[in-house]
Amino acid sequence: MRAAVLDAPLARLRLDELPDPEPARGQVLLRVLACGICRTDLHIVDGDVPAGHFPLVLGHQVVAERTDTGERVGVPWLGWTDGTCRHCRGGRENLCDAARFTGRDVDGGYAEMMVADERFCLPLPDTFGALAAAPLLCAGLIGHRALRLAGDPGRVGIYGFGAAAHIVCQVAVYEGRDVFAFTRPGDAEGQAFAKSVGAVWAGGSDEQPPEELDAALIFAPVGALVPVALRAVGKGGAVVCGGIHMSAIPSLPYELLWGERVVRSVANQTRADGRELLALAPRVPIRTHVSAYPLERAQDALDDLRDGRLHGSAVIAVAPGESAPL
Repeated sequence: MRAAVLDAPLARLRLDELPDPEPARGQVLLRVLACGICRTDLHIVDGDVPAGHFPLVLGHQVVAERTDTGERVGVPWLGWTDGTCRHCRGGRENLCDAARFTGRDVDGGYAEMMVADERFCLPLPDTFGALAAAPLLCAGLIGHRALRLAGDPGRVGIYGFGAAAHIVCQVAVYEGRDVFAFTRPGDAEGQAFAKSVGAVWAGGSDEQPPEELDAALIFAPVGALVPVALRAVGKGGAVVCGGIHMSAIPSLPYELLWGERVVRSVANQTRADGRELLALAPRVPIRTHVSAYPLERAQDALDDLRDGRLHGSAVIAVAPGESAPL
């Protein structure tokens, strides 16, 4: 099989021919159709999130077909848990200390074939093609979990309007919430994109929204946005940090937190999150905005994400039939 391989932190991906993987007990062999590019992939490349092994095949927003049944499934970031620790027993398998993650601890979807734990493969809605479904499997799931952890906000701010934001914005609007989008200062194109998917207001992260927010979701990996978001959120509001890695949060005056404001993080996702979002997606309906790349251009996709050249999601079209123009 062909695969885009990462040999070490800070290395560039190389295309290689690898032996087809063989499933162990409890695993299924999958033929990859498409795989979304995630900022977590960049964090692994940069060494901010340690890889489980090298060489490594990245990718954890995988749409694939089972080779035994032909069923189409999605493979998300959470790839295995022990099921016995206190977190798993308490319904919080996303916090399992022994968890293994797709594209970090086990090889992921930047390849033509992969194996996955059968229990963690999610059934996909028939209404979504492979390219459109891929971003739901991490960007969608993390955004959805972040919104749920924010409580029930009527006015929600979203800082960093990329893959996760453009999906959760549609969910929030469907649920009757007003969305206020914050982009890099001066990013008129990004602000127009946010409005096109339902935001009632869009501006730079250096601006205050026209109304006080009930909650803010931060998807940009920039710790300095935490005090900025707290200034925009009213009493009793929540600031939810949706990334696996973020730069240092600067010191802030207690008055920004006072008034029962809450700052919290989102860690991974549960299978229940996956089932809930994938059932909701056709009802909204969520429209993912995708830029497609062939497998041999996986490094280009990472570069475009790093440099902010994308609005929406980058997806590797692994199977030839899934190819689409940029």
